[in-house]
Amino acid sequence: MYAAPPRMTAEVFARLPDDLRKPTRGGEWFAHQPAMGQHHSVLEGLSFDGDGNLYCVDIPWGRILRIDPKGNFKVVAEYDGWPNGLRVHQDGRIFVADHKYGIVTLDPDTGKITPYLERVRLEHLKAVNDLYFGQNGDLYFTDQGLTGLHDPTGRVFRVRPNGQVDCLLDNVPSPNGLVLSLDERVLFVAVTRANAIWRVPFSDDGSVAKVGNFIQMTGGGGPDGITIDEAGNLVVCQIGMGALWLFNPQGEPILRVDSGTGRQTTNVAYGGPDRKTAFFTECDAGVILKAEMPHPGKRMYSGF
Repeated sequence: MYAAPPRMTAEVFARLPDDLRKPTRGGEWFAHQPAMGQHHSVLEGLSFDGDGNLYCVDIPWGRILRIDPKGNFKVVAEYDGWPNGLRVHQDGRIFVADHKYGIVTLDPDTGKITPYLERVRLEHLKAVNDLYFGQNGDLYFTDQGLTGLHDPTGRVFRVRPNGQVDCLLDNVPSPNGLVLSLDERVLFVAVTRANAIWRVPFSDDGSVAKVGNFIQMTGGGGPDGITIDEAGNLVVCQIGMGALWLFNPQGEPILRVDSGTGRQTTNVAYGGPDRKTAFFTECDAGVILKAEMPHPGKRMYSGF
């Protein structure tokens, strides 16, 4: 539908050290992920803290990792969970979307994991995937489970600072990454199994209406992690394609960044001294890549 955009290749910022790579494939999580070929790690959930350290998760092995500005890894927590999405809150707490335990928080100094949201109206969640904070403290998260086109029952929730939980969508075939528009009147959701980005507008009362298919992608496995830059351009990791895409506010592709390492590009965050560098995970090689974005990339708001 559109002409191919300009293309560039990312460079490796940090590689998971050999002594942190698991030697064998195993466990319940891998048993339900037949397409995941590698076993050493599954890196996702990128988020920067106020000191410029980059956090990420290693899903099947229950690890939360911190990478310093020089690319050195440290295990901050290792527990019996499947952490997927991660956000550093403005108060220093780290919120984690965990497939097994719902939303939990992490104390980065002690490594202690604390439950935050395990159930909604007494019901267990399917398996949460990613999360994002609004400027007013609202927490948005996706409840993906193993949903897809065969079972389009994935959900998107909002948790108000007063604890009120709203189910915004309950008909999504694999909701994944999510991000708010700059004015926070629209939520963008990566719908992995539909290979699309949905646009979810809010009415004045916070309700949802006229949800639409904003970007229809092809190939690979579908969009995974997403973020936004100061110009309102969407940045999309497409797992299975080995690519990071930049779409303008009208949904037109304006840049493709190839991983140069593998096809499992999963999650992205802006960082660097001027916050115009895109950092993204690539699971095949177990690396964090970086690319200097030629379009405006400074985040007006970090999403905590």
